[in-house]
Amino acid sequence: MDVNFICLIIVSVKILLLTIGNTDKKYMKEGIDDYVKRLTFYLPFEMKVIPDIKNRSSLSTELQKEKEGQLILNQVSSGDFLILLDEHGTEFSSVEFSRWIEKKMIAGTRQIVFVIGGPYGFSNTVYQRSDIKISMSKMTFSHQMARMIFVEQIYRAMTIIKNEPYHHE
Repeated sequence: MDVNFICLIIVSVKILLLTIGNTDKKYMKEGIDDYVKRLTFYLPFEMKVIPDIKNRSSLSTELQKEKEGQLILNQVSSGDFLILLDEHGTEFSSVEFSRWIEKKMIAGTRQIVFVIGGPYGFSNTVYQRSDIKISMSKMTFSHQMARMIFVEQIYRAMTIIKNEPYHHE
């Protein structure tokens, strides 16, 4: 397929990253902002922060997940491809992830929505609406670290797709 044609398809795809709660560490925010700025060179990218639920310490884990789930689903349209970052999801290498995301883009997906949930994961409603779950690693990261690492991986995927010298094998 013609590289210019693929580039046009990729540019028409938007990626949205939804996260629960603000990033309160300055160095994390700076790292995230750096990769978000880099990503916008390749495609429309947006990161939306869903505020923490008020009085969440007084809520059960299930009720907290349900409330967060409703806020997540309010941000998702029916045609969006919804991907949950979940410890039980499919694991990819960086190259495998770039190929996977490129296929989604070429398939005509208009908006790809990735979600980093709250500390207890997702509600059953969000799991049912999702199209796939992806695991970043068998290791556990803080939600703030996961944001920065994942935004970097999306950037890395774009450089792999464009055959640029950021990623080394």
